[in-house]
Amino acid sequence: MSYLFPTYARWDVEVEKAKGSYLYDTSGKTYLDFVQGIAVCNLGHQPELVKEAILKQLEEVWHVSNLFHIPAQEELAKKLVESSCGDAVFFANSGAEANEAAIKLARKHTNKHKIITFHQSFHGRTYATMTATAQKKVHEGFGPLAPTFEYLPYNDIDAVEAIDDYQIAAIMLEVIQGEGGVIPAAPEFLQAVEKKCRKIGALLIVDEVQTGIGRTGKAFAYEHYGIEPDIITLAKGLGSGFPIGAMIGKKELIESFSAGSHGSTFGGNPLAVVSAKATVDEIFIESFLQEVQKKGNWMKQQLMERLKGNHLVKEIRGKGLMIGIELHTEVVSLLADLRNRGLLALLAGPNVIRLLPSLTVTYDELKKAAEILEKTIHAYSLDHSLR
Repeated sequence: MSYLFPTYARWDVEVEKAKGSYLYDTSGKTYLDFVQGIAVCNLGHQPELVKEAILKQLEEVWHVSNLFHIPAQEELAKKLVESSCGDAVFFANSGAEANEAAIKLARKHTNKHKIITFHQSFHGRTYATMTATAQKKVHEGFGPLAPTFEYLPYNDIDAVEAIDDYQIAAIMLEVIQGEGGVIPAAPEFLQAVEKKCRKIGALLIVDEVQTGIGRTGKAFAYEHYGIEPDIITLAKGLGSGFPIGAMIGKKELIESFSAGSHGSTFGGNPLAVVSAKATVDEIFIESFLQEVQKKGNWMKQQLMERLKGNHLVKEIRGKGLMIGIELHTEVVSLLADLRNRGLLALLAGPNVIRLLPSLTVTYDELKKAAEILEKTIHAYSLDHSLR
């Protein structure tokens, strides 16, 4: 019997330890980890610089109220602002909380209430962010959803251009849908969204919870597209495993989040903040980000060459080290086969294998993963052809 609510479909793996690109279970099995906490451990498990920052902070202060000035918060906020198009930061504990803050800020600043999001998006599981997530399976069983959220098809420029409603507070989107299938936005689509926001007086919110902090080879994925969001939300890779989320906003929004308008007891906790500062100091180096792009391109090329001609493979897509392999069949059992062969990967919708290695992954580790994927998908395709 477990004393936990069964909210997770857990794998048959009990973790003992993890280091770098590898995870070790209690039976002694070693896995090449291309999950990394779901794009959380962007520097791999237990990065030394982050560990040193946390150990130093443990000797000083673990937690104080946000009624106090916390210098490490200012240092991290400065780094995030200097690396983005934003001007001020609010710290939370998770991506869902960062998105909640973004929704509240957009409504308060514009004095309007409608939020547009897109089918197959994922923005969190709190009441508002669950509603913002345009997936029926996330909504089922929870009764009436939060009002004034509306959904449009993703990558549909015509649907965006048809918007003629000046009561919209914000349009919220991921520039690459992660949970929805590793689906990159078309540049023309994002530019159409930005143009429409400017026309109708809505804010553009870009959810970078999974794509941010170097995952795509840029500090933030929106930088690939030549757009400038009003609000950016972050979490996952920001803290190297310590719970932290952040919302970055433009200077004209600052007055709308005045004292008492929003808050978080643990948001910007000193331990989480120093882990995040050490993380971004390492990742937000141009040579590091360029190497992420090179590794991502190399891995996609490897997969395309190895899986070419396989009748089960529909498409290989993504940016940087966020890669999706879409098959013509469901992949749940295939992921179990990958685990048996020593590779951890994720679902992204029923038919997509999602690869999220550490950004410090080596070419040898990428090659090893590509070999395992080739063998496993080949065996899976043979099995399907015999049915």
